[in-house]
Amino acid sequence: MTLRYPTAGDIEQVLAFRNLPEVNRFMIRTSVEPEQLRRELQDVAASERDYSCVAVRGDTVVAIGFLELHDAVGQPGKPLGTEAVIGYLVHPAYWGQRIGSDLVPALLEVAFSVLGLRRVTATCSAPNVASARLLAGAGMRLEARRLAEEWHAELGWIDGLHYAMLAEEWHQRNTKVDARCTDVTGR
Repeated sequence: MTLRYPTAGDIEQVLAFRNLPEVNRFMIRTSVEPEQLRRELQDVAASERDYSCVAVRGDTVVAIGFLELHDAVGQPGKPLGTEAVIGYLVHPAYWGQRIGSDLVPALLEVAFSVLGLRRVTATCSAPNVASARLLAGAGMRLEARRLAEEWHAELGWIDGLHYAMLAEEWHQRNTKVDARCTDVTGR
């Protein structure tokens, strides 16, 4: 699997699965306008804060990974751009093929070893057991279970799970990932 900035052809492949009901079941943004998504993904390569990428096998986009820098909470003088939030969407045709299990560590590798960040967070809905298992399996620590924090159209109010990892935790794991991130980190 290779990670890279999305090309025009990649964006069209992402659009083919982004609004599928099974993909959006646990997404807050349950659909996106195609033009808006095109603009967002085309802007990634020039962004100083967005390191989102597509995960490609051969010529096929199998997932999209999100990695966006943000600032920590704190008093004046705090360091800027030291944290990121990650996320992912896997094409349903590739569910169960370890795409997410490879993608999340690759995003963490970019965040900690390439960008030198100090903290990365991710969230998922508590009923999304596969996503919770994936984040925990990548070594992210469950920091909070927020009760009834999200409205779900089918399930009503559901709990949200908040995961995090510090750079020292990542480096202590000494994890090696099998992903080439040259396009994503070549800024």
